[in-house]
Amino acid sequence: MPTDLEIASQATLQPITKIAGQLGIPEEDLHLYGRYKAKLPLSLIDPVKIDQCNLVLVTAISPTPAGEGKTTTSIGLSEGLNRIGKQTTVVLREPSLGPVFGIKGGATGGGHSQVLPMEDINLHFTGDFAAIEKAHNLLAALVDNNLQSRKKSLDLDPRTIEWKRVFDMNDRALRHVTVGLGGTAGGVPRETGFDITAASEIMAILCLSNNLADLKQRLSRIFIGFTFRDRKPVFASDLNAQGAMAALLKDAIKPNLVQTIEGNPAIIHGGPFANIAQGTNTVIATRMGMSLSDYVVTEAGFGCDLGAEKFLDIKCMSAGLKPRAVVLVATVRALRYHGGADLKQVNEPNAAAVAKGLENMEKHVENVAKFGLKCVVAINKFTTDTDEEIALIKERCESLGQSAVVADVWGQGGTGAEDLAHEVVRLVDEGASDFKPLYDWSWPVKKKIETIATEIYGADGVDYTSAARSALRRIKKLDLEGLPVCIAKTQKSLSDNPDLLGRPSGFDLTVREIEIAAGAGFLVPITGDMMRMPGLPATPAAELIDIDDEGKITGLF
Repeated sequence: MPTDLEIASQATLQPITKIAGQLGIPEEDLHLYGRYKAKLPLSLIDPVKIDQCNLVLVTAISPTPAGEGKTTTSIGLSEGLNRIGKQTTVVLREPSLGPVFGIKGGATGGGHSQVLPMEDINLHFTGDFAAIEKAHNLLAALVDNNLQSRKKSLDLDPRTIEWKRVFDMNDRALRHVTVGLGGTAGGVPRETGFDITAASEIMAILCLSNNLADLKQRLSRIFIGFTFRDRKPVFASDLNAQGAMAALLKDAIKPNLVQTIEGNPAIIHGGPFANIAQGTNTVIATRMGMSLSDYVVTEAGFGCDLGAEKFLDIKCMSAGLKPRAVVLVATVRALRYHGGADLKQVNEPNAAAVAKGLENMEKHVENVAKFGLKCVVAINKFTTDTDEEIALIKERCESLGQSAVVADVWGQGGTGAEDLAHEVVRLVDEGASDFKPLYDWSWPVKKKIETIATEIYGADGVDYTSAARSALRRIKKLDLEGLPVCIAKTQKSLSDNPDLLGRPSGFDLTVREIEIAAGAGFLVPITGDMMRMPGLPATPAAELIDIDDEGKITGLF
């Protein structure tokens, strides 16, 4: 069986100018990055066309560590919709080098359902992550420089500084560091740390900004810490940092146009994780796709409890977007896993485990309905699936009054998604979805957290550590209680305990601390043992990646 990279390398790429032509974009509007990649100007966004476009969200049940193929399904669905005559663009996130060199691999789809050029997108692409990293670390440098300064000191209390540095790699050794060593010339010693770039507030800001002016305004609102003497809050604007940071992001704010393996348009932009950030592509990219197409297919990271909830409660409410249908990706292997099968045996037939694991899928179906949306369950087909196991999924969906369609997008690309495409069109044409958020932003912070915990996760209640309670008081002092919440939680379980699989009950969610992302415009309650700087596995994917003397890359997946 050929690898994803082998399948991608056999595809015939079209010049990006031709792909742009499918969307009615003239070559002079493109900012070209070679023959197969281009950035798009924000002037192409058309509010009138956005209102006419059909937005389709792809989410999933709780995944196995390898993921359940939301990106692959999203790409395949866009191919299928184009095949049945619906002008469609898939809009996705950019891959982070952390997973690429870590455990999950890249984020360009798989098999015959990929976006291309696969190697470029999975590696440095057009430099957006590098620009975000530099803008973030510029602010960190300015903060430490101000601590050192005598003439322009803001009297920052080093103990209150919340702004860390970022790095786009899984590197657990950087979680906790001490800076400013080496005497007075080396700065003021203090404890800090690194987050992965995908968790940067700059990434979140880029993904929620409407334009360059909005980006700069959001950058100015980044909360840094408090002054030493009078405990006044200090923001990025107090350091006059927003202009230089925005200058570093002048190209990164433009969405990237590439193509699918079948030669259809794909827009890729932004890359926050969904377990520690909002998990969706940029507002600008989604609006761009909706300005240029009749249908836009987009995905939100991990399960419906994470990416979809944040997409709907944060992104959609911030940008005024309304999905008209949802695709809930389910795999037989994930259902085996949530039904009790050992992780090492999830690719072995186990109908009993699938039957037990279906309670996890049921909960996610219920969660979609809480937002007033209709969904179709897409059974992402693997070669190890059995007819008996697939029949069990369909039977359970039928008992719930829920449609379910097998999608063989890895093996067949758009052809394997035509049935799914027809079902999505049916849901859209029926107009049965009437989107509503789960909570009102004006609610108290604890009420917002507890609503998500009880309604979406199935928790009995929420416990707050002393650090979290202190953060709640700080949020009130800063008059930031009206912000939405972006809960950092394990993707492995509906609860905050990764070992509680299926549909856990009788548990309380524990909020360990709450970070303030005032620039992005949300609060980040951190639950369980979540880390914003992941570590590498014992055998990282990086060990399999190589390049030969001709420049041919191998080992990417």
